[in-house]
Amino acid sequence: MRNGKKNGEVILELDGISLSFGGIKALSDISFSVRKGEICSIIGPNGAGKSSLLNVINGVYHPQEGSIAFRGQRRKQMRPRETAMQGIARTFQNIALFKGMTVLDNIITGRTLKMKSSFLEQAFWLGRARREERENRQKAEEIIEFLQIQAIRKTLVGKLPYGLQKRVELGRALAAEPVLLLLDEPMAGMSVEEKQEMVTFITELHEEFGMTVVLIEHDIGVVMDVSDHIVVLDYGRKIADGPPGEIACNEEVIAAYLGTKAEKTAIEAKCGVADFISQN
Repeated sequence: MRNGKKNGEVILELDGISLSFGGIKALSDISFSVRKGEICSIIGPNGAGKSSLLNVINGVYHPQEGSIAFRGQRRKQMRPRETAMQGIARTFQNIALFKGMTVLDNIITGRTLKMKSSFLEQAFWLGRARREERENRQKAEEIIEFLQIQAIRKTLVGKLPYGLQKRVELGRALAAEPVLLLLDEPMAGMSVEEKQEMVTFITELHEEFGMTVVLIEHDIGVVMDVSDHIVVLDYGRKIADGPPGEIACNEEVIAAYLGTKAEKTAIEAKCGVADFISQN
């Protein structure tokens, strides 16, 4: 387990976020903060509201109550393009790539908001457009090298296996040079080997580049290994918030994952709380 970070400025702060769809309450009074350079994991059973929370952070959903502060700027509502321009990038639970485009071209699309040249300059490939094209390709190639996908750079994404598509989607998000990276189940459906590779990339982004990451992941073993800070949701409520060691021993978290008290007692007696959580 990692030790939760205590230092670093707060880069993201959620205050009293509540979200409803009709009469269904998806999120209820959610508050927590993320510090710069931290890996914060959001966990919870299916239907806990994890993806809805990520959608609120990057402006896809607008909460009925509460506000978000990002880099000191507080807002109640913001659209995805605005959040992207402020430095928030994300991947999705369901892959959202251009299947008929190559790996290289998909990653370059992540540079769209970095382009300042006019339509006329792009149409005739004039000075600024030409310079931006070179810069975008160079950045994309650097990301391809980092993610170790040089061999498939010219392959159509639709022909790639699921695990590699997930890696390409991460590459497209990185192309935007985000301050905050939101990852919605980046390891879902992957083999053990593919998960290990993805964990390595996320850890390197954090340790070598100091990137701040908010991560949704169901593999609790992975969460415990990579996280500085964990937020636990259950039925749209926050039931725990703290470093991995603290979360592993939280009674309410254990109950949310195990169901009944009898099951909890049996598992604790057999292998201990932390061991059970790391195995499920």
